[in-house]
Amino acid sequence: MIKRRSKQRHRSSRIYVKINNQIHFPQVRVLSEQGDMIGVMPTREAVSQARQANKDLVLITEQAKPPVAKIIELAKHRYQLQQRLAQQRKKAKAQELKEVRFTPFMSDNDFQARLGRVIRFLNKGDKVKLSLLFKGRSITKKEFGYEMFKRVFAETTELADVERQPKMVGRSLVAQLMPVKNGLKPAAT
Repeated sequence: MIKRRSKQRHRSSRIYVKINNQIHFPQVRVLSEQGDMIGVMPTREAVSQARQANKDLVLITEQAKPPVAKIIELAKHRYQLQQRLAQQRKKAKAQELKEVRFTPFMSDNDFQARLGRVIRFLNKGDKVKLSLLFKGRSITKKEFGYEMFKRVFAETTELADVERQPKMVGRSLVAQLMPVKNGLKPAAT
């Protein structure tokens, strides 16, 4: 068996930050490794303090006046940044859009099964798109589709808010539910 190399190259996961003599500002606000404020001082003095502690002076933000720098080991700072970025990506992916399909004339058993799926998705924290396809002459009975969605909304009142009201798109009726934080709606005042 021949092994083939992937044509995709791994992107460099290096995070570039300005350190020590790469910082070209006359003064910086210096933080300790724990985040405590040391004070505002000339950049050269801050670099010499960092070197005495066998650490690096890492520029945290350039936009502040004066810029903020931290005395920390470069590898440790990069690791913390990677962890923070990973957490942000994880939170961004957390909410997905799931779709559950209904029909206008479905039996109560089928309705309960689909409703269970909607509730499970909402409990996981995912948004749910409800779609109801009208086939053949059932398009003439749109009110049955709206009634079906009203039943779903009534069953999920504590778990979700209606993000998009039911609307006809072609031959389909579409709505969207958004989960409520902590699984409980705030009391109406």
